[in-house]
Amino acid sequence: MNITVQELKKKMDNGDDFVLIDVREPYEHQEFNIGGDLIPMGDLPNKIDDLLEHQNDEVILYCRSGNRSGIAQQVFLQKGFKNVLNLTGGMLAWADTFGTGK
Repeated sequence: MNITVQELKKKMDNGDDFVLIDVREPYEHQEFNIGGDLIPMGDLPNKIDDLLEHQNDEVILYCRSGNRSGIAQQVFLQKGFKNVLNLTGGMLAWADTFGTGK
């Protein structure tokens, strides 16, 4: 399943409870991020077990364009996570829609 930048922004503005994860590289995260926990795609296999407490929580993944987070979504689902959403268009779509400010 996917989530749009507009839907995510609404969840953030409403203070909804979810886990937000940035699967980009550290330099991308430093350039611009929307507050997600940084777990680079390459580190995900070693870090995903640390997130098992969130298996039943809503988890939203994002990257630059939505490709890496789409792959990460499959990793989460294979590990038994139930509600994992991929941010369609990633940070490119966010910047196009809302700019690079929070």
